[in-house]
Parts: sequence; structure tokens; C-alpha cells
Amino acid sequence: MKSLLQPCLRLLLLLLFASSSAHAGQQVTLCIWDPLGAQGDGFSTMKDYVLTARNWGVDITLKAYTDERVATEDFKAGQCDGALMSGLRARSFIPFTGSIDSVGSIPSYTHMRKVIDLLANPKLTPKMIVGPYEFAGAVPLGAAYSFVNDRKINSMAKAAGKKVAVLDWDKSQAEVARMVGAVPVQSDITNFAGKFNNGQVDIIFCPIVGYKALELYKGLGKNGGIARYPVVQVTAQLIIRRDKFPKDFGLNSREEIARQVPRFFGIIRNVEREVDPAHWMPVPLSDRDGYEKVMRELRIHLTKAGYYDPGMMTLLKRVRCKMEPDNAECSQTEE
Repeated sequence: MKSLLQPCLRLLLLLLFASSSAHAGQQVTLCIWDPLGAQGDGFSTMKDYVLTARNWGVDITLKAYTDERVATEDFKAGQCDGALMSGLRARSFIPFTGSIDSVGSIPSYTHMRKVIDLLANPKLTPKMIVGPYEFAGAVPLGAAYSFVNDRKINSMAKAAGKKVAVLDWDKSQAEVARMVGAVPVQSDITNFAGKFNNGQVDIIFCPIVGYKALELYKGLGKNGGIARYPVVQVTAQLIIRRDKFPKDFGLNSREEIARQVPRFFGIIRNVEREVDPAHWMPVPLSDRDGYEKVMRELRIHLTKAGYYDPGMMTLLKRVRCKMEPDNAECSQTEE
């Protein structure tokens, strides 16, 4: 009996090993930027993504980064096969999708949901690829609002002469500041909040997640406010090296991330509810046309200057006009 059992066990182990090997996924590494590192919500969300990716034949190892610049440079250097970064950084890899984070182009979360669904459409796959890189999905981080240290700065016209923090590596932000007459102050992810809280700048643009995480309520104080009008829809975007992944991985990833959008928006809305109501600064309906006009002019200028991708600008306008066909821009052809 023993002599019969041993070869059977050996055969069973061989079969199990062969089965395990046959289903072993392709080994890849993703650099994940999260300001809170491995303790952040972004990094935690990617752990769920890792489990899903196994169904696509890929075993992912995650590397956490608190410094987005380092994560991006490591990705460029080949130290990881994909990277999660801000849409602003992603623009240098895939200009089409990196232009989602453009001023005033996505007015609401309903519009944002439609955009992310469109990006998961297989027909747009050619737009998702530039050289060795592919866009593998956009995670919404929420609308960026104007944080001001004085509620009197309640329009773009009144931003003239005020100091505004701009990211030193994104020239489009400095261009926006100059166009509205503000004074751009070079900053980065690690210090822009501190400059606002310490009074070194009068204005910053930030998603509401920064209100508590970056203690921006300190910079608002008693006189400041948050203009309740979205300036930019901020995203984190996953960019991968195509040759390191199975052929359909990018499309599978875009579709999966699109399915998770309601979950992301639920998190964002919960964070927005935590804001002290006294800090919200409503934008009157009578002023909204002025905001839209200025932001439209900014988009047109920045597209002509090469900062935004014209194809994405056209797609975003189509989304806006399909949802709100009576908007004045829908009868105009400049964008």
C-alpha cells in the first residue's frame, strides 16, 4: 500500500505544480504615488486592483512613493513597469489622457463619469498608446477648488495681483496665473499647502481631500473661503509599459477602473461633507457665465500653446454639449 501511495502522491504534487505554473501570472511592478505612502487610500485601493489583475494573467508588486517626482523618474528609468501618478504628470507620457485635468473642461462628477466611461471604449484604444506607453485608467480624485485667504477674492478678476501657488514643473499653471493677472509663486506638492497656511500665497487650487489632510483650514482662517465652483477635475492616472503586460491588459484595466468610479465618488463626497460649512463660498449663478467664459478662453489659449491635446479638448466639449446642449459654447467652433 505504501509503495502504491508514494508514486500517487508524487504524481499529484507534479500535477499541482504544473497547474500552478500554468496559471502563474506575468510578474510586474507598479510605482504607486500616494502622499501618505503605503498608509494612504490610493495605495490601499491598488491592493484590490492587484487581486483583480491576477484574473488577467498578471502578478503585481506594488511600491509606495510619497514623492511623485521620484515615482515618475523611477518609472522612466525602468525600475517599475507601470506607475500611478497625477494627470498633470501623465500628460508627458500620454498627452491625450493627460489633458483630462484641464481648466474648466469637466464641470461636474456626472460629466466625469461619462468621460471615464468613454476612455474605456475599445474604439479609443489607439489614443491610449504613445510609443512604449499605454494609459491604463484614470482614478478621479475630486474637483479642485480655489482656496483663498480672503473671501473678497470671489472672482477671477479679483485674483489680479494676488499670489497663487503653481507647481514648478507644470508651465501651464503659471500661464493660467499670468492670464488672470495673478502672481505665480513656484511651489511643489510638498510645500504648496504650507505656503498657503503660512500666508506666503493668497490662493491655491486643491481637491477637497487636502482640506483636512493638508490642514488647509489653517490657511483659510476666519476670513478665507473655498469657492464652490470646480476649476479642474483632478485624476490619478495609471501609465504602463506595453511590452511588460499582456496584450489586452490596458483595456481590461480601463474597463475595471471605470466600473469602480461610483466607489471613488462615494469616497470623495464623504470627504467633501467634512468641510466646515462656514468655509464654503458659494459662486452666484450670475457670476458663473463669467467663470465659464474665462476658463474657456484659458483652454483655447493653452491648447494653441501646446499644453493641452486638441483631440481631448474636442471630446470633452462633446460631452459637455451632449449633457447641456443649450450652452453658448455649443454653437461656437473655436474649441
